[in-house]
Amino acid sequence: MPAEAAERNARRRTMTAGRAERTEAPLHGRRPELDALRALVVLGLVFFHAALVFDAEDDFYVKNADTTEAVTIIAGFAVVWAMPMLFLISGLGAWYSISHRGPGGFVKERLLRLGVPLAFAFVALLPIAPWVRQRDEPGGVDGYLAFWPRFFDVHVDLGELPFVLQGDHFESGHLWFVVLLLVFSLMLTVSVRWLPLDVTRRIGDSAAASAARRTGVVLLPALAFALLSGWAGMEDDYAGWNRWAYLLFFLFGFALAGDERFRAAMRRDAGLAAALGGVLFVAVLPGMLLADEPFTDMTPLAISTRAAFGAAGWCWVVAILGLLDRRRTRSVAAAPDGRLGAPPSATGLGRRTYAYLATALLPLYILHQPIVVGVASGLVRIEAPIVVKYIVIVVASYTIMLAVYELFVRRWWVARILFGMRP
Repeated sequence: MPAEAAERNARRRTMTAGRAERTEAPLHGRRPELDALRALVVLGLVFFHAALVFDAEDDFYVKNADTTEAVTIIAGFAVVWAMPMLFLISGLGAWYSISHRGPGGFVKERLLRLGVPLAFAFVALLPIAPWVRQRDEPGGVDGYLAFWPRFFDVHVDLGELPFVLQGDHFESGHLWFVVLLLVFSLMLTVSVRWLPLDVTRRIGDSAAASAARRTGVVLLPALAFALLSGWAGMEDDYAGWNRWAYLLFFLFGFALAGDERFRAAMRRDAGLAAALGGVLFVAVLPGMLLADEPFTDMTPLAISTRAAFGAAGWCWVVAILGLLDRRRTRSVAAAPDGRLGAPPSATGLGRRTYAYLATALLPLYILHQPIVVGVASGLVRIEAPIVVKYIVIVVASYTIMLAVYELFVRRWWVARILFGMRP
């Protein structure tokens, strides 16, 4: 009997160890939660930009006669994490892309997927929104073809790096994200050329990764974002963040992808990050409401407000990624063979929708703002409640976006290349 009891205990210990091993094992392969976050942010931009039509503070291309200050507060909940999340996910993806393609292949892929659509959009799409803005101004040009040459009346201003082309009407518009992502990718490639990838991998497996096993260490980058946001200021043109703060998110994403211990730390500290991010975000609100110029003032109130905003952004990014990753880890642990099964959303209609959006996100991102501005420019002239106009703008914009993508972009190989898709 003692021998049988010992055997049962040994089997129990083996099963427990196996479950623990599956829980802590690296979760390789594509991360569907990251793709879902990208889709959420990109598709949510229609709601965000449609709301700016009614914002009392923002200088959007089209402005409704009746406005509200509620938009600023509501939008703040998304602004603090949404675009930082896109840059961090892009940094994570850059690690795997360079590992698979090499620096040269990565540059080629970035130029084709980002550079070509950017050049096309500057010529064909980006002049639309500035034209709508100036059309009703005194001395404005009525016709689009008459305005188009004015858009390209530019000069070089190195002080605005990487947006060195400046002009009275010229702008990168909503594609500032693509400009920054392309520049950051090229900067990263130069660094990787100088610092080979195998060396970078050893850096990921360094004291920093070991230290991340301690509670709260993965939140320390919040200090860097607090310092940068506090002293360098914030920029309204780039979703409230300083442009170089996005570079930090991108580089941190690249670094975090190099060691699974960082990812485990984010899962472990997700609750702490969410709580701390919430406290910091609440601390941001008084300064945003009371400071004269909270984005740029160098008063103690404005600086502390921006610092809290920067720190809150990192905490919320960690919290969101960690909480979503916990679900995936539990799925691995629960699987009999230790492998992640296909989620319910990845079957049938859900799988087709997921695959469709994964391909369509970049074209939809490129298309969305000119369409929102065009729809809103007509609706603001109609007498109707703000809520009714907002709903119509959102629904009409989505309908037109998907129609243009489905009937034009997706079906023609030239259009696919111009919008960053594979022909």
